[in-house]
Amino acid sequence: MNAPSSAMPPNGPESNAVIRQIDWQQTIAVRHRVLWPDRPPEFSHIDNDNAGLHFGAFIGPLLVCVASVFINDESARLRKYATLPEYQGQGIGTTVLKSIFAHLKQQAVDYFWCDARESAIGFYRRFGMRVEGERFYKSGEPYMRMSVKL
Repeated sequence: MNAPSSAMPPNGPESNAVIRQIDWQQTIAVRHRVLWPDRPPEFSHIDNDNAGLHFGAFIGPLLVCVASVFINDESARLRKYATLPEYQGQGIGTTVLKSIFAHLKQQAVDYFWCDARESAIGFYRRFGMRVEGERFYKSGEPYMRMSVKL
C-alpha cells in the first residue's frame, strides 16, 4: 500500500520524512507509546481498524508518526493520530495531515473531523478546523470535536 509522498520543505526533519500508507498493525506501537502508555497495547486498537486508511511518516526506517482515517461517503474521521515525543514540534505531524488532506480531496471527501484532545486544539486550528459542541471525556481525557470543509 503506497500513497503518494507529500511535498515537503527543503530544510528540517520534515524534509526527510516519507509519508505512505501502512497496515493498521504497524500503527499500534506508536499509538500505544504516545496516546495510552499506561494502558495495555490492545487499548490502542480500534474495532474497525481493518476498514481504515493508515498513514505513517518514516525517518529512514523508523516510523515516527501515525494517523488513521475512516471514510464514510464524503466525510472522513481522523483517529489515533500520534507522533513520537522526540519528533514532535518538527513539522512531521503537519506534513502527515497535509498529505491526508490531499489524499482525501482526490477521493472526493469534502468534510474532515476528529475528536481532538483538548491539548491539541491549537494544532488543529492551524488547518482551519473549528470546535463543534461541548467538551467531553474519553478515559478521563478532555476532548472537543473539531471539523473542517476540505
